Amino acid sequence: MLDGARRLLVVRRAHDPGRGLWTVPGGRCLDGESTRDACIREVREETGLDVVISRELGRVSRAGPPGVVYDIVDYECSVAAGALQAGDDAAEVRWVSRAELDTLPMIEQLRDYLVAHDVLPD
Repeated sequence: MLDGARRLLVVRRAHDPGRGLWTVPGGRCLDGESTRDACIREVREETGLDVVISRELGRVSRAGPPGVVYDIVDYECSVAAGALQAGDDAAEVRWVSRAELDTLPMIEQLRDYLVAHDVLPD
């Protein structure tokens, strides 16, 4: 998700997997929850922001703990309301420029994914 200044919304994970690393907001679907609804809920829980989904960006599978594979669906969103604040699984949350993003320790393959889906900030 990019803001009006084309900065990317990122969260620093407070828990494993990836504790201390930066990523985009997200998480697991609850039983019976669509990926779209999970996206909206997770962004609100982690950042305090209410979002509107504009389109699906892409899908990827990532290895989790032994025997687990995460199927990840990412969406492009815009902020509808709320105030940016870390919550839930986020130790910190902020908007970052490309230069700032390049200085952050990120989860594995995040930068490559952002490049492949043309969502790096300016």
